[in-house]
Amino acid sequence: MANFKLDKILRENIKGLKAYASARDEYVSDGSTMVFLDANENPYENGVNRYPDPQQRGVKSILSSQKNVPAASILLGNGSDEVLDLLFRAFCEPTQDNIITLPPTYGMYKVLADINAIENREVLLDQSFEPDVTEILKIVDKHTKIIFLCSPNNPTGNTFSEERMLKILKEFNGIVVIDEAYIDFASGASWMQRLEDFPNLVVTQTLSKAYGMAGIRLGICYASPEITTVLNKIKPPYNVNELTQQRAISRLSARDEVSKEIENILQERTKLETSLAAIDFVKEVYPSEANFILAKVDDANLRYDQLLNRGIVVRNRSSQPLCNNTLRFSVGTPDENSVLIKALENLALTPVK
Repeated sequence: MANFKLDKILRENIKGLKAYASARDEYVSDGSTMVFLDANENPYENGVNRYPDPQQRGVKSILSSQKNVPAASILLGNGSDEVLDLLFRAFCEPTQDNIITLPPTYGMYKVLADINAIENREVLLDQSFEPDVTEILKIVDKHTKIIFLCSPNNPTGNTFSEERMLKILKEFNGIVVIDEAYIDFASGASWMQRLEDFPNLVVTQTLSKAYGMAGIRLGICYASPEITTVLNKIKPPYNVNELTQQRAISRLSARDEVSKEIENILQERTKLETSLAAIDFVKEVYPSEANFILAKVDDANLRYDQLLNRGIVVRNRSSQPLCNNTLRFSVGTPDENSVLIKALENLALTPVK
């Protein structure tokens, strides 16, 4: 971070890129008094006959106020995956640059690397599911552009050590992405409040988890205005649709309701952890700071199929490093969690053939 210069890691073709600009980008107004004759739309009002606000000003205004982050430091995408893809396209030169990911972790980092023809250098988490900082920094070279840290981590559920993350932020001169999709379920604070301390820091969040808005596909990026300006240059002009913006504003305004749901999920997480630990074939329940629990079982493939045959869908994470014979259980409603535990208890009483 000491020698971090955005211009040095930006792709050459992006530096001189002239972004597509619509007439809707050229004024500051809520549009209520404007006559729109610029975009060849159907002029008859039906609620969605106009293109959406390309800057999502209403959503950003609420987020800025609630999160205490300048609106200029916020970029919204069509799901977090679009935000992540924009980072690849802005900073990673195909067939030349590389990123670093820390398995077991969110699988889309590798998929996006493959799509963008970027080398993905993997450094396994240690046995405590923490970043191996020494090994990470050892494999960094001049073509390493981004390090992805998912905290709380998916699928392990733990939040990474602040000390280890600080060391990466301070010693790596590229972009450090901290994926906080599950931060609302964690006991610690978000890293977005450290944006002014680290110009190479990018924090991603989502409305898909705690806010219950997975269906509207809204991802959020918090970063320096210099970084968000770059990402705004390359994103599609109307990437967040009008219905998504309306639902996001409504949901973000219902803070008490969201807080109550998060509180309920946390209570259910505790109950589910206790219940899982009491199942004979559950060998270990890993501590979680997310809205899911990773558990080691005797035979993950068998137990996954047995649950599926009973109409219960969980996630078998056994194919990931350090996750042999593990299942990931999302925290559901009290009734859903009761159905799961009852099924597991019945399976524990049934001899394995």
